Amino acid sequence: MNSTATPITRSIDNKGIEVRSLRFAYYGNAILSDVNLSIEDGEFVCLLGPSGCGKTTLLRLLAGLEKPSAGSVSWKGKAIKGPSLERGVVFQDYSLFPWMSLLQNVLFAIEKSQPQIGRKWRRQLAEDYLEMVGLAGAVQKYPLELSGGMRQRGAIARTLALGSPVLLMDEPFGALDPVNRAKLQDLVLDVWAGSTTRRTVVFVTHDVEEALYLADRVVMLGSSPGRVIHELKVPFARPRTRRTMVASSAFISLREEIDARFRQDVIARIEAETTINTPGEGV
Repeated sequence: MNSTATPITRSIDNKGIEVRSLRFAYYGNAILSDVNLSIEDGEFVCLLGPSGCGKTTLLRLLAGLEKPSAGSVSWKGKAIKGPSLERGVVFQDYSLFPWMSLLQNVLFAIEKSQPQIGRKWRRQLAEDYLEMVGLAGAVQKYPLELSGGMRQRGAIARTLALGSPVLLMDEPFGALDPVNRAKLQDLVLDVWAGSTTRRTVVFVTHDVEEALYLADRVVMLGSSPGRVIHELKVPFARPRTRRTMVASSAFISLREEIDARFRQDVIARIEAETTINTPGEGV
Protein backbone atom coordinates (compact mmCIF):
# COMPACT_ATOMS: atom_id res chain seq x y z
CA MET A 1 0.00 0.00 0.00
CA ASN A 2 1.43 3.40 -0.97
CA SER A 3 1.36 6.02 1.77
CA THR A 4 1.43 9.78 1.40
CA ALA A 5 2.56 10.15 4.99
CA THR A 6 6.09 11.23 5.74
CA PRO A 7 8.27 9.60 8.41
CA ILE A 8 7.50 10.82 11.91
CA THR A 9 10.42 12.40 13.72
CA ARG A 10 10.32 13.99 17.17
CA SER A 11 12.67 16.34 18.93
CA ILE A 12 13.98 15.16 22.26
CA ASP A 13 14.27 18.82 23.30
CA ASN A 14 10.59 19.52 22.75
CA LYS A 15 9.04 17.27 25.35
CA GLY A 16 5.31 17.74 25.84
CA ILE A 17 2.84 14.96 26.62
CA GLU A 18 4.22 11.47 27.21
CA VAL A 19 2.06 8.35 27.56
CA ARG A 20 3.88 5.17 28.50
CA SER A 21 2.49 1.61 28.68
CA LEU A 22 -0.89 3.06 29.58
CA ARG A 23 -3.71 0.77 30.58
CA PHE A 24 -7.14 1.71 31.85
CA ALA A 25 -9.96 -0.56 32.98
CA TYR A 26 -13.45 0.31 34.21
CA TYR A 27 -15.02 -2.21 36.59
CA GLY A 28 -12.73 -4.88 35.22
CA ASN A 29 -13.42 -4.07 31.56
CA ALA A 30 -10.30 -3.09 29.63
CA ILE A 31 -10.85 0.26 27.87
CA LEU A 32 -7.26 1.07 26.88
CA SER A 33 -4.36 -1.35 26.58
CA ASP A 34 -0.63 -0.64 26.28
CA VAL A 35 -0.95 2.86 24.79
CA ASN A 36 2.35 4.60 24.04
CA LEU A 37 2.25 8.12 22.66
CA SER A 38 4.48 11.20 22.50
CA ILE A 39 3.09 14.63 21.65
CA GLU A 40 5.53 17.46 21.14
CA ASP A 41 5.10 20.85 22.73
CA GLY A 42 3.08 22.96 20.28
CA GLU A 43 1.93 20.03 18.13
CA PHE A 44 -1.64 19.62 16.89
CA VAL A 45 -2.62 15.95 17.16
CA CYS A 46 -5.95 14.35 16.29
CA LEU A 47 -7.03 11.12 17.96
CA LEU A 48 -9.05 9.36 15.26
CA GLY A 49 -11.14 6.26 15.72
CA PRO A 50 -14.62 4.72 15.86
CA SER A 51 -17.02 5.07 18.77
CA GLY A 52 -15.99 2.95 21.72
CA CYS A 53 -12.25 2.88 20.99
CA GLY A 54 -11.32 4.87 24.12
CA LYS A 55 -10.62 8.29 22.57
CA THR A 56 -12.56 10.18 25.23
CA THR A 57 -11.08 8.07 28.02
CA LEU A 58 -7.57 8.81 26.78
CA LEU A 59 -8.38 12.53 26.69
CA ARG A 60 -9.72 12.40 30.26
CA LEU A 61 -6.49 10.71 31.35
CA LEU A 62 -4.49 13.51 29.70
CA ALA A 63 -6.68 16.03 31.52
CA GLY A 64 -6.09 14.35 34.87
CA LEU A 65 -9.79 13.51 35.26
CA GLU A 66 -9.04 9.78 35.38
CA LYS A 67 -6.08 7.83 36.73
CA PRO A 68 -4.34 5.03 34.79
CA SER A 69 -4.81 1.45 35.90
CA ALA A 70 -1.18 0.96 34.86
CA GLY A 71 1.49 2.98 33.07
CA SER A 72 2.02 6.73 33.18
CA VAL A 73 0.90 10.05 31.71
CA SER A 74 3.09 13.13 32.00
CA TRP A 75 3.38 16.74 30.80
CA LYS A 76 6.84 18.28 30.47
CA GLY A 77 8.34 15.44 32.49
CA LYS A 78 5.91 15.69 35.41
CA ALA A 79 3.25 13.08 36.11
CA ILE A 80 -0.33 14.23 35.53
CA LYS A 81 -2.08 13.57 38.82
CA GLY A 82 -5.19 15.71 38.50
CA PRO A 83 -6.86 18.60 36.65
CA SER A 84 -4.84 21.76 36.10
CA LEU A 85 -5.18 25.18 34.47
CA GLU A 86 -2.29 24.03 32.25
CA ARG A 87 -4.78 21.80 30.42
CA GLY A 88 -8.01 23.35 29.17
CA VAL A 89 -10.74 20.90 28.18
CA VAL A 90 -13.68 21.25 25.79
CA PHE A 91 -16.14 18.42 26.47
CA GLN A 92 -18.87 17.05 24.21
CA ASP A 93 -21.60 18.06 26.67
CA TYR A 94 -21.00 21.86 26.75
CA SER A 95 -20.11 21.93 30.51
CA LEU A 96 -21.18 25.55 31.04
CA PHE A 97 -22.33 26.58 34.50
CA PRO A 98 -26.13 26.84 34.10
CA TRP A 99 -26.50 29.50 36.82
CA MET A 100 -24.11 31.86 35.00
CA SER A 101 -24.65 33.88 31.83
CA LEU A 102 -22.32 33.28 28.90
CA LEU A 103 -20.35 36.36 29.88
CA GLN A 104 -20.06 35.20 33.49
CA ASN A 105 -18.92 31.75 32.35
CA VAL A 106 -16.06 33.23 30.33
CA LEU A 107 -15.23 35.80 33.02
CA PHE A 108 -14.91 32.93 35.50
CA ALA A 109 -12.20 31.34 33.34
CA ILE A 110 -10.31 34.62 33.00
CA GLU A 111 -10.51 35.36 36.73
CA LYS A 112 -9.04 31.93 37.47
CA SER A 113 -6.22 32.13 34.92
CA GLN A 114 -5.41 35.87 34.98
CA PRO A 115 -6.48 37.30 38.36
CA GLN A 116 -4.04 40.20 37.96
CA ILE A 117 -6.09 41.75 35.14
CA GLY A 118 -8.44 44.58 36.15
CA ARG A 119 -12.21 44.08 36.06
CA LYS A 120 -12.73 46.33 33.03
CA TRP A 121 -10.15 44.47 30.95
CA ARG A 122 -11.41 41.07 32.08
CA ARG A 123 -14.85 41.97 30.80
CA GLN A 124 -13.47 43.27 27.52
CA LEU A 125 -11.43 40.10 27.04
CA ALA A 126 -14.47 37.92 27.80
CA GLU A 127 -16.56 39.83 25.27
CA ASP A 128 -13.78 39.48 22.69
CA TYR A 129 -13.71 35.69 23.10
CA LEU A 130 -17.49 35.45 22.77
CA GLU A 131 -17.35 37.61 19.65
CA MET A 132 -14.69 35.28 18.23
CA VAL A 133 -17.14 32.37 18.38
CA GLY A 134 -20.06 34.38 17.01
CA LEU A 135 -21.89 35.00 20.29
CA ALA A 136 -21.51 38.77 20.68
CA GLY A 137 -25.30 39.16 20.75
CA ALA A 138 -25.88 36.54 23.44
CA VAL A 139 -23.46 37.51 26.21
CA GLN A 140 -26.19 37.97 28.84
CA LYS A 141 -28.08 34.79 27.98
CA TYR A 142 -27.98 31.70 30.18
CA PRO A 143 -27.13 28.23 28.83
CA LEU A 144 -30.75 27.03 29.00
CA GLU A 145 -31.75 29.89 26.70
CA LEU A 146 -29.34 28.74 24.00
CA SER A 147 -29.28 26.03 21.35
CA GLY A 148 -26.87 23.14 21.75
CA GLY A 149 -24.55 24.60 19.13
CA MET A 150 -24.49 28.00 20.84
CA ARG A 151 -23.72 26.38 24.19
CA GLN A 152 -20.83 24.51 22.64
CA ARG A 153 -19.46 27.69 21.12
CA GLY A 154 -19.72 29.29 24.56
CA ALA A 155 -17.80 26.37 26.09
CA ILE A 156 -15.08 26.78 23.47
CA ALA A 157 -14.84 30.52 24.22
CA ARG A 158 -14.50 29.78 27.94
CA THR A 159 -11.76 27.22 27.38
CA LEU A 160 -9.83 29.49 25.01
CA ALA A 161 -10.07 32.25 27.61
CA LEU A 162 -8.14 30.11 30.09
CA GLY A 163 -5.06 30.51 27.90
CA SER A 164 -3.88 27.01 28.82
CA PRO A 165 -0.72 25.78 27.05
CA VAL A 166 -2.53 22.47 26.40
CA LEU A 167 -5.97 22.38 24.77
CA LEU A 168 -7.86 19.07 24.95
CA MET A 169 -10.95 18.91 22.72
CA ASP A 170 -13.43 16.03 22.74
CA GLU A 171 -15.37 16.12 19.44
CA PRO A 172 -16.23 19.76 20.17
CA PHE A 173 -17.98 20.47 16.87
CA GLY A 174 -20.25 17.44 16.73
CA ALA A 175 -23.39 19.43 17.62
CA LEU A 176 -22.75 22.20 15.11
CA ASP A 177 -24.11 22.70 11.62
CA PRO A 178 -21.56 22.39 8.76
CA VAL A 179 -21.04 26.16 8.39
CA ASN A 180 -20.38 26.85 12.07
CA ARG A 181 -18.32 23.67 12.28
CA ALA A 182 -16.03 24.93 9.51
CA LYS A 183 -15.82 28.40 11.06
CA LEU A 184 -14.82 27.04 14.44
CA GLN A 185 -12.29 24.65 12.93
CA ASP A 186 -10.66 27.70 11.34
CA LEU A 187 -10.93 29.64 14.60
CA VAL A 188 -9.11 26.92 16.55
CA LEU A 189 -6.40 26.81 13.87
CA ASP A 190 -6.07 30.60 13.95
CA VAL A 191 -5.74 30.64 17.75
CA TRP A 192 -3.23 27.79 17.62
CA ALA A 193 -1.11 29.17 14.77
CA GLY A 194 -1.36 32.81 15.82
CA SER A 195 -0.18 32.43 19.40
CA THR A 196 3.28 33.72 20.30
CA THR A 197 3.85 30.33 21.93
CA ARG A 198 1.83 27.62 20.20
CA ARG A 199 -0.49 25.61 22.36
CA THR A 200 -0.39 21.84 22.31
CA VAL A 201 -3.74 20.61 20.97
CA VAL A 202 -5.14 17.09 21.30
CA PHE A 203 -8.39 16.85 19.35
CA VAL A 204 -10.70 13.82 19.42
CA THR A 205 -12.70 13.07 16.27
CA HIS A 206 -14.12 10.21 14.23
CA ASP A 207 -14.17 12.36 11.07
CA VAL A 208 -11.26 11.62 8.72
CA GLU A 209 -11.57 14.89 6.77
CA GLU A 210 -11.63 16.92 10.00
CA ALA A 211 -8.52 15.13 11.30
CA LEU A 212 -6.56 15.68 8.08
CA TYR A 213 -7.61 19.33 7.87
CA LEU A 214 -6.65 20.18 11.44
CA ALA A 215 -3.76 18.00 12.51
CA ASP A 216 0.00 17.89 12.20
CA ARG A 217 -0.28 14.21 13.06
CA VAL A 218 -3.12 11.71 13.23
CA VAL A 219 -3.07 8.95 15.83
CA MET A 220 -5.42 6.10 14.92
CA LEU A 221 -7.01 4.10 17.72
CA GLY A 222 -8.43 0.62 17.32
CA SER A 223 -10.93 -0.78 19.81
CA SER A 224 -11.58 -3.77 22.07
CA PRO A 225 -9.61 -2.56 23.96
CA GLY A 226 -8.36 0.78 22.63
CA ARG A 227 -4.78 0.95 21.43
CA VAL A 228 -2.72 2.85 18.88
CA ILE A 229 -2.82 0.99 15.57
CA HIS A 230 -1.05 3.60 13.44
CA GLU A 231 0.34 7.13 13.44
CA LEU A 232 0.83 9.30 10.40
CA LYS A 233 2.17 12.76 9.78
CA VAL A 234 -0.19 14.91 7.70
CA PRO A 235 1.71 16.05 4.59
CA PHE A 236 -0.36 19.11 3.67
CA ALA A 237 1.29 22.52 4.03
CA ARG A 238 -0.33 25.20 6.16
CA PRO A 239 -2.47 27.22 5.83
CA ARG A 240 -4.81 24.63 4.32
CA THR A 241 -7.76 25.22 2.01
CA ARG A 242 -10.55 22.66 2.29
CA ARG A 243 -11.59 22.77 -1.35
CA THR A 244 -8.03 22.29 -2.60
CA MET A 245 -7.10 19.70 0.01
CA VAL A 246 -10.06 17.34 -0.40
CA ALA A 247 -9.75 17.38 -4.19
CA SER A 248 -6.06 16.46 -4.16
CA SER A 249 -4.82 12.98 -5.01
CA ALA A 250 -2.72 13.02 -1.83
CA PHE A 251 -5.83 13.53 0.31
CA ILE A 252 -7.78 10.81 -1.49
CA SER A 253 -4.88 8.38 -1.12
CA LEU A 254 -4.40 9.17 2.55
CA ARG A 255 -8.10 8.83 3.30
CA GLU A 256 -8.15 5.44 1.56
CA GLU A 257 -5.14 4.33 3.58
CA ILE A 258 -6.83 5.32 6.84
CA ASP A 259 -10.04 3.51 5.87
CA ALA A 260 -8.05 0.41 4.89
CA ARG A 261 -6.17 0.33 8.19
CA PHE A 262 -9.40 0.55 10.18
CA ARG A 263 -10.94 -2.23 8.06
CA GLN A 264 -7.89 -4.41 8.62
CA ASP A 265 -8.14 -3.83 12.38
CA VAL A 266 -11.83 -4.78 12.43
CA ILE A 267 -11.20 -7.93 10.37
CA ALA A 268 -8.31 -8.95 12.62
CA ARG A 269 -10.49 -8.57 15.73
CA ILE A 270 -13.35 -10.55 14.17
CA GLU A 271 -10.97 -13.35 13.18
CA ALA A 272 -9.43 -13.40 16.66
CA GLU A 273 -12.85 -13.66 18.33
CA THR A 274 -13.90 -16.40 15.89
CA THR A 275 -10.76 -18.38 16.67
CA ILE A 276 -11.28 -18.05 20.41
CA ASN A 277 -14.94 -19.05 20.26
CA THR A 278 -14.73 -21.88 17.68
CA PRO A 279 -16.54 -24.88 19.24
CA GLY A 280 -14.95 -28.30 19.43
CA GLU A 281 -11.40 -27.03 20.02
CA GLY A 282 -11.17 -27.50 23.72
CA VAL A 283 -13.03 -24.33 24.65
